[in-house]
Amino acid sequence: MAADSGKRTPQRGARQASQPWRQQFDSWLAHHRKVARDSNQRLWRAPVASLLTWLVIGVALALPAAMLVLLGSLQGVSAGWENAARVTVYLEETVTESRARELQQRLATQAGVSGVEFIHREQALAEFREASGLGEALDYLNDNPLPHTLLVTPQDGQRSAEAIDALVANIDGLADVARVQVDLGWLQRLNVLAELLGRAAWVLALMLAAAVVLVIGNTIRLAIENRRDEILVARLVGGTDAFVRRPFLYTGVWYGLGGGIVAFLLLQISAWWLSGPIDRLAALYRSNFSLSGLSMEGTLVLLLVAVALGWLGAWLAVKRHLDAIEPE
Repeated sequence: MAADSGKRTPQRGARQASQPWRQQFDSWLAHHRKVARDSNQRLWRAPVASLLTWLVIGVALALPAAMLVLLGSLQGVSAGWENAARVTVYLEETVTESRARELQQRLATQAGVSGVEFIHREQALAEFREASGLGEALDYLNDNPLPHTLLVTPQDGQRSAEAIDALVANIDGLADVARVQVDLGWLQRLNVLAELLGRAAWVLALMLAAAVVLVIGNTIRLAIENRRDEILVARLVGGTDAFVRRPFLYTGVWYGLGGGIVAFLLLQISAWWLSGPIDRLAALYRSNFSLSGLSMEGTLVLLLVAVALGWLGAWLAVKRHLDAIEPE
């Protein structure tokens, strides 16, 4: 029995030694919960001021987020247009149908070409007559002025601007080819414009993020001034800097989270309100463009960024103003 008790004594001592650390962690965690709850309740005691702050933060976060969502939708649509691009090859007017068929087979065997469609000159004239509405005027023509045409579809991996330019240069050098046309110039300009708007959106996002930090910092500064007496008492009884700083950091987090939720609601309401007219406009242009709200990943990123900005603004305000409050 003595031997058994001797063996259990070290285990009991180690267990007793680990209990203070566990108690300290439980106490630290309980204090965090209490401070977070009290900070939240303080905000709801002044609902008008808190709501106005959340609205300001939400609008500041929603503006760049809306621009980034819109640019993402435009880039997705432009990628679909680029994938559907085809190269139009106009042959010489003297090229016969048999010669045009030979060129069709030749182009179909080239690298980077998915398929080649032959359009007879009579078919082209009939389509132009139907689409233009100039049927009576075309009846006065003695001859068909349109040549045979080949529509070359690049392969999926060969639809970049560089690959299209190389394919056009290769086709343009062939005999009996009058002109090669690819309708990607406007798409390239659209991509450049989208890149410019994307950079402008990020610049706006950085500027408004700084504004959010300043708004939360100023709000926390006012909260520090209103609770000056509490801070002095806490320092007199030995409260650490982390203990005194913690309520204001949680207040900044709640401000940021509330602003992120307001921004999410603004984005969803705006997308719902604008989706109908945008869908009708896209249908008129036979486009698959659609405006959608934030995805789950985008919503999570928005809330995390909002919380981070709230914490940063609170930390800067506390770092600057709390150190100046010292008991005399």
